[in-house]
Amino acid sequence: MARYTEAICRLCRRDQKKLFLKGTKCNSDKCPVGKRAFAPGQHGPTKTRIKLSNYGLQLREKQKVKRIYGVLEKQFRTYFALASKKKGVTGKVLLQILERRLDNVIFRMGLGMSRNHCRQIVRNNFVQVNNKRVNIPSYLVKAGDVVQIKAKEKNKQAFKDNLASTKDRTVPSWLEFNAGDFKATVVRLPEKNDIQQPIEEQLIVEFYSK
Repeated sequence: MARYTEAICRLCRRDQKKLFLKGTKCNSDKCPVGKRAFAPGQHGPTKTRIKLSNYGLQLREKQKVKRIYGVLEKQFRTYFALASKKKGVTGKVLLQILERRLDNVIFRMGLGMSRNHCRQIVRNNFVQVNNKRVNIPSYLVKAGDVVQIKAKEKNKQAFKDNLASTKDRTVPSWLEFNAGDFKATVVRLPEKNDIQQPIEEQLIVEFYSK
């Protein structure tokens, strides 16, 4: 399966904002966005600011959301096609689909340092949905689903350490989280205001509507 294998922090520097792709490093003094607040490249910081066209703004927003959720172009386009067929505002439905991904749910629970880390947790068969093992990171949860980490005693300490490291991360209101059992219930579908990072989803809709 195709995946991004280059330096992760370059993605944040390209957008010149923190996308929180490296877990706790993003909140530390080691974050490259804080050290080098300019786009990556051999020429270093440029004095002239490039004014983006409408197309450039739309493309940049689409790329940003793809990077946040760790989704490549083919799958992202599939999500957009699915969102456009559902009732409601296409942009908001698209964000709802991305939030419902199982790896994102584990990330929102604070049991993984980053979404990439949570993807590994899912693939390593630590996650159950409604008491059934699910090892597909792109699995979409529904309202009423119960997501839980099932691990042997020797592995539970690692998840406790993850919770301690991500204690400042707020669990969204669409999840009812029980930290003691590593379990969360999806009480409702996520909404736009549940997403902590600013996203202009209308730009993405305009990009794919050309």
